[in-house]
Formats: sequence, structure tokens, C-alpha cells
Amino acid sequence: MRGGLILGAVLTGIAVAAAALSFVWTPGDVTAVSIADKLQPPSPAHWLGTDHFGRDLLSMGARTSLAVALVAVGIGVGFGVPLGLLAAANRGGLLDDLVMRGNDLIFAFPSLVIAILITAAFGPSALNAILAIGIFNIPVFARVTRAGALPVWTLDYIRAAQVAGKGAARISVEHILPNIANLLIVQGTIQFSLGILAEAGLSYVGLGAQPPTPSWGRMLAEAQTMVTIAPHVAVIPGLAIVLTVLGLNLLRDGFRDALDPRLKARLA
Repeated sequence: MRGGLILGAVLTGIAVAAAALSFVWTPGDVTAVSIADKLQPPSPAHWLGTDHFGRDLLSMGARTSLAVALVAVGIGVGFGVPLGLLAAANRGGLLDDLVMRGNDLIFAFPSLVIAILITAAFGPSALNAILAIGIFNIPVFARVTRAGALPVWTLDYIRAAQVAGKGAARISVEHILPNIANLLIVQGTIQFSLGILAEAGLSYVGLGAQPPTPSWGRMLAEAQTMVTIAPHVAVIPGLAIVLTVLGLNLLRDGFRDALDPRLKARLA
């Protein structure tokens, strides 16, 4: 388990570091077209080769794909967690019903359908992919937050806090949220990996990042007709997605094992 956590941290760290570094420096200009260098295999000049426009593959993809997933998770946490805490604090009441029925309404539309609706109104872009994935993340975090908070509200020290005059909002922030932070961390890791896959899928069908902005999904879409003549153009972005998602899944399992006291008690 510890080995999986370390491996997951390494794979995720490499992907995040590559994305962060690309904001300030890349081996090549991702918008520069060099037909003379197109479809070059990996070499000392281009470690991962070049695409059909002659762009360096090492310079492409990670920044957009990870940024979209990260911001989408941030939207889910920023809106979903407060809604979940509000629903749990008003359990069985009108606000609880309104929040949960609103979540059910959003769940009725998968992120791809939401992306199609947003794209039809505003056009395809990375920003619209963020909105689509982020909107879908809101009910996920709201449900997880509510489910984790409800049992905490029944504990004696919460009742003592109520007797002491603390309001529902203060109790939610000071007592409920710290006790469900482990659930939110694990769920955040899950949604981050799903966000990467969702962004790749949306970009693959043309609803995500648009040229010349590179992303792993867009790279796969552009490479599908060149698999037989330049397989590295498809293999490299596909492998990047697989390894990043694998790293996040290993990291999720490691966090779950480390943060779940019941699981640690069983293992002990």
C-alpha cells in the first residue's frame, strides 16, 4: 500500500511538474509550425518526437489537460461542499430537499451533454470544457459532503456545541468540515482523474481545447489517421493520460488507506 502511494505520488508529481513548468518554459514553441520536421520519431533533438505540424510533443498537452481538470475540481469543491454542508445542516428540511433535487437534476445530464449544450450556446473551447466538467462535479461533492456530514451531526460533541450557542454555519465549518476532510480529499483525487479523462474525451470530439491550444485529447484526435506511419504521435499522449490517471488512482488508494481510521484499525 505504501509502495502504491509512493508510485502514485511520483507519477502524479511528474505530470503536475511538467504542466507547471510549461507555463514558464517548454523545449519548443507549441504554436510554431515546421513542416520540415513533421512526424519525426523520438531523437536527441525531440525527445518524444514531433507531430504532423512539426511541433515538439514534449512541449504539448499536460498544461491544458491538467489545468482543465484541476479548475473543474475546484468548481465542484467550491460550490458542492457548501451545498452539501447546507443540506446536512438542514437535514430533512426544505433546503435539504431543494439541494438534493437540484443535484438529481444535474445528474440527469452527463458532462458530455452539458458540454454540448454549452458549446451550442458559446462555442467549443477549454473554458467551456471546464464549465461542463465543473458543473457535473458540483452534485458529486455535494452528495459526498452531505453523506459524510450527516453521521457527524448526531455525535454528542455536536450537540454540546449547539447547547453552547454555536449556529449551524459555525458548527459546519469548525466541526463538521474537519471531520469529513479525508472523504473530500479522496473524492477530489477521484474527480481529478475523471476530469482528465473527461477533458481528453471532450477535446477528442472537438468540444474542448481548440487549435492551436494543445491537449492530450486533441493530440489523439489529430493522430488517429497517422497511427500506422507515426505511431508515437498517438502512443505518447495516450500513455501520458494512462500514467497520469494511474498515478492519481494509486494516490487515491494511498490517501484512503492513510486517512481512514477504520481501515487502519483492521490492518493493525
